[in-house]
Amino acid sequence: MSNLKLDKEFWNNRYKTGETGWDIGYPSTPIKEYIDQLGDKSLRILIPGCGKAYEAEYLYQQGFKNVYLIDLSELAFEEFKNRVPNFPTEHLIVGNFFDHENQYDLIIEQTFFCAIDPNLRSKYVKKVKELLKPKGKLAGLLFDTELNEDHPPFGGSQKEYQDLFSPHFSIKTMQKAHNSIEPRAEREVFVIFSNDR
Repeated sequence: MSNLKLDKEFWNNRYKTGETGWDIGYPSTPIKEYIDQLGDKSLRILIPGCGKAYEAEYLYQQGFKNVYLIDLSELAFEEFKNRVPNFPTEHLIVGNFFDHENQYDLIIEQTFFCAIDPNLRSKYVKKVKELLKPKGKLAGLLFDTELNEDHPPFGGSQKEYQDLFSPHFSIKTMQKAHNSIEPRAEREVFVIFSNDR
């Protein structure tokens, strides 16, 4: 890991300069299809490191009203607020995921895990467990490939995720995503981890 400080200033600068390669401009297909099969619109949902939050916009359009977003960068929320003006502003949390306290039925993972310092991964697992209600789920995408060692996105492997998450969660799904966007094809794993350990 480099000496990069992955703080609010770092991420605000990425938005200012347009260095947002993770931003595909629409909800990621595997996550959209997962959302499409969720029946309970009352679920409390958190999207950490949400960026411009296309998944949250889609959830809101589908009638999910208990969606909460957290990101270090207030700039990440600016375009989102223009796109989704009726979204409750009290559900937009500018802050550090690791300091957040609340309880959720579902946490959606979309490029946040790969953006944090890999040294924080075990802390991430513990924080997700703390934020999820019993039987709550973490669902989303993790990179299943080696990426960068000195700057985000950081990669990983299914074995690493198995070792990290299985002591704390039941692994319901962990498989190569069959419907990734083209640039990420064969490089993502779709996961559903349940907080019932």
